[in-house]
Amino acid sequence: MNATKLFTKTALVLALAATPLIANAESAFTTGAGTPITASAKLDFQITIPKVLFLQVGTGTANAANATVNQIAFSVPAANVGDASVISATVGSGDLGNGVVTAKVVGNNGNITFTSTTLGALGNGSGDTISYAQIGTAVAVNTSATALAHPALADAATTSITLTPAAGKVITRDAKWTYTYLNSAVVAPGTYGGVNTNNSRVTYTASMP
Repeated sequence: MNATKLFTKTALVLALAATPLIANAESAFTTGAGTPITASAKLDFQITIPKVLFLQVGTGTANAANATVNQIAFSVPAANVGDASVISATVGSGDLGNGVVTAKVVGNNGNITFTSTTLGALGNGSGDTISYAQIGTAVAVNTSATALAHPALADAATTSITLTPAAGKVITRDAKWTYTYLNSAVVAPGTYGGVNTNNSRVTYTASMP
């Protein structure tokens, strides 16, 4: 086989091999003397959206994990022990201070079950307790039209509420929660709760189908 024939054969093979790549795109060619003449071509689009669920109570990072656990602390003046005067949290309590936290839930697949769980009443390590029923929670609108409700706190229990989309499947709801100590009874001295001790930790959970 001479060089010219070898070159021609090789060029044909390469052209045929490239043909499927060229054929993937749609095109149209029209010619004629009529008016009008038209040509059309099409594209198919696809967007894949995963299910997402975001929960923030206190310090958080939008659409990302953040391991910070805020503390809500109360210091009751001796003159007010058990007198039913509502006690505000300390200045450093919560991500917004004075017992105020940012709360937010975002989901995109319908109803969300939102819960709070405690292991028991707050203890002081000496057998004395303060019930979580003594923790008040005020809910205020933050940025969403409907404020995110707070599931009630109960000793050694899980309480739940259901968040329902206004339309479709998307829920975006937030609020500012303010915690207070109701101080309705005289209790034994001591420090109740702490940092993940003496039943101090409340776990909030959001779940979605």
